[in-house]
Amino acid sequence: MLRPPTPRGEVSAPEQTVRRTTLPGGLRVVTEFVPSVRSASVGVWVGVGSRDEGASVAGAAHFLEHLLFKSTPTRSAVQIAQAMDAVGGELNAFTAKEHTCYYAHVLDTDLALAVDMVADVVLNGRCAVEDVEVERDVVLEEIAMHDDDPEDALGDMFLSAMFGTHPVGRPVIGSMDSIEAMTRTQLHSFHVRRYTPERMVVAVAGNVDHDEVVALVRDHFGRHLVAGKSPQRPRRGTGRIPGRPALQLVNRDSEQTHMLLGVRTPGRHWSHRWAMSVLNTALGGGLSSRLFQEIRETRGLAYSVYSTVDMFADSGALSVYAACLPERFDEVASVTAEVLDAVARDGITEEECRIAKGSLRGGLVLGLEDSASRMHRIGRSELNYGEHRDLSQTLAQIDDVTPEEVNAVARSLLTRHYGAAVLGPVSGRRGLPRALRAVTG
Repeated sequence: MLRPPTPRGEVSAPEQTVRRTTLPGGLRVVTEFVPSVRSASVGVWVGVGSRDEGASVAGAAHFLEHLLFKSTPTRSAVQIAQAMDAVGGELNAFTAKEHTCYYAHVLDTDLALAVDMVADVVLNGRCAVEDVEVERDVVLEEIAMHDDDPEDALGDMFLSAMFGTHPVGRPVIGSMDSIEAMTRTQLHSFHVRRYTPERMVVAVAGNVDHDEVVALVRDHFGRHLVAGKSPQRPRRGTGRIPGRPALQLVNRDSEQTHMLLGVRTPGRHWSHRWAMSVLNTALGGGLSSRLFQEIRETRGLAYSVYSTVDMFADSGALSVYAACLPERFDEVASVTAEVLDAVARDGITEEECRIAKGSLRGGLVLGLEDSASRMHRIGRSELNYGEHRDLSQTLAQIDDVTPEEVNAVARSLLTRHYGAAVLGPVSGRRGLPRALRAVTG
């Protein structure tokens, strides 16, 4: 029986802990009881993403994610949609470089339905021939829409420039050619071979009871829970990235020139990852950041400018994005290069470090105000690290970051060879700003 939300001031500490059970076959079930909500978020995380595809089936993980919602042996696509609409819930999925997640967000009283629906889609999606052809057209439309969005297209160009032929350099969505050529047999084989219990984590957060969740998962995963297998260890990757970051250009008639400029970083298991997050926040992660203040507030050169970190198991990228009028591109690139050079040389100040750490702490805590975000946190944590990372421990790790550590990270990363992607009215490398040509070698 589900418990009602606990009144404020009466939350007991044991009920706030995350609980974990490993079922036969290596399937992990992780739950977090959130007493202040009347919702439940259910996610099945599969440790398979676009980097696990061969080049000939690029986009298979994403295509399959679409396809599994089309039909199961007991439900059509319409019935799947109607079942969720009837309870005001949400059923969806997303594919990333290293994992795929299928999730449902419902009222706590509809937990059993949510587990049933997500498990049915993940385990029993039919990959029917007629569904493949319908969904192929949908994915091709999505690729076209993706290519029309400058930021989306630029993001794929940038990762290709940074990682070359390494699998993380390929677009998650695949290409027109790979999707048009993909067969039902290839997709079905990908499903059967990759979607196995040892690669999966069932993460549930909200007003839920752990034992009840485990019982529901046992019921719906039944025949797949074969003894003798252990959970797959967290992905480490090869750590071998061929070549150096490059420069990619797309000449497009557009109102703005879009730029992504960055360096390779270690992966998410790096011991200095929180110092890198502080560095990223101080560089371009907020309104008080160096880049925002210098490019937008002081000079008014661009509306959108920020930095970000992409982290994978064995690699990553720290990058700066800016979009501006073509006639301002030279100055934007020059100021960006000057800021990066100054931080690499002189580091950030104690005040910048303090503000960045506060921003990270606040963003992390405020981002966990609902059951869906809690489910994502515990699911990713289990899949990527093989353990739950307590929020208080994470906050303590951020607190422990010093300006000296951040500046050592800045010297290490920001003096590396840069890669870049530029999309807009650019005629070629010679027409690029001198500052951009200089940092990309």
